[in-house]
Amino acid sequence: MADRVDAWREKLSQIHAPVDLVCRPDFDFRAWQRVVQLGSALVWPSAWSPQTIRRTPRLIRRSDPEMIHLSLITKGTVGFRMGAPDALYGPYEFRTNDSSRPWEIVLGPHEGAVEAVSVDVPRARLPLSSHEVDRVIGHRMTRRDGVGALLTAFLTTLVDNPRSYTTADAPRLETVLVDLLAAVFANALDAMDSLPAESRRRTLTLRIQAYIRDQLHDPDLTPATVAAAHHISTSYLHRLFQDHETTVSGWIRRLRLERARELLADPARSDVPVHLVAVRAGFEHHPVFTRAFRAAYGMSPRDYRRRALLQGADEPAAG
Repeated sequence: MADRVDAWREKLSQIHAPVDLVCRPDFDFRAWQRVVQLGSALVWPSAWSPQTIRRTPRLIRRSDPEMIHLSLITKGTVGFRMGAPDALYGPYEFRTNDSSRPWEIVLGPHEGAVEAVSVDVPRARLPLSSHEVDRVIGHRMTRRDGVGALLTAFLTTLVDNPRSYTTADAPRLETVLVDLLAAVFANALDAMDSLPAESRRRTLTLRIQAYIRDQLHDPDLTPATVAAAHHISTSYLHRLFQDHETTVSGWIRRLRLERARELLADPARSDVPVHLVAVRAGFEHHPVFTRAFRAAYGMSPRDYRRRALLQGADEPAAG
């Protein structure tokens, strides 16, 4: 086990920053990590057996990449100490630290495995002052609503669907990640106005897109209702979508068609009538849905379902 621990310590030190690692002798050492490189930022899902990780003043003097770290804990509990009273974090809480300050992380203090999705971003990439960042690091932040929920959704979608993105997508994804991380920090400080205007604009667009996805089932979802829900004018909403090379109505229609296509191809929903699929996707009138679906996919919804279910039945079973 000592060789595995040494190898893991070296890996963490090379990818992130030099650390000390102390493993529980009563647990078999296990650790797993996958790194997604987004420009200068890293996103890395991981799983750990109970162990302690320390960043000491000696290790900081040895090397300091000046990275800001955020972990979204998805399983287990994590104890944390960084100059303040000890804190304990549970599933779907955000925990932060800074490579420039000493800290200690106790993974699985209650003897359970820990899983997390983590982010490392250079401090210089965040569009906030160093003083503002320092005020946030180490403090508990919510992920349940607003920008916290957006960051959670971004991270979980990214690591759950790695094949959906290519190397060419990395710069765009890095911008989204930095915007959301900065917005979570600024929101914790009640200082959203301190973010650059372009960052606030991109974050608002992400919030609007998430809102639209959540409300697709509502047939009354229109640019006017979306704008009203976000306290902006309809004309400003249209300006936000100019970079997406589509109108707001066109984006809503495309998402509804994609949702309908997913429902039609789902074997578990094969008994749901096509007209109810249309309703669940947000189409109030079945003929309008059928015309739009045929224009988008070259066949009727009924034919698409038949083909998708036949193709699924022909695939070999896993295992």
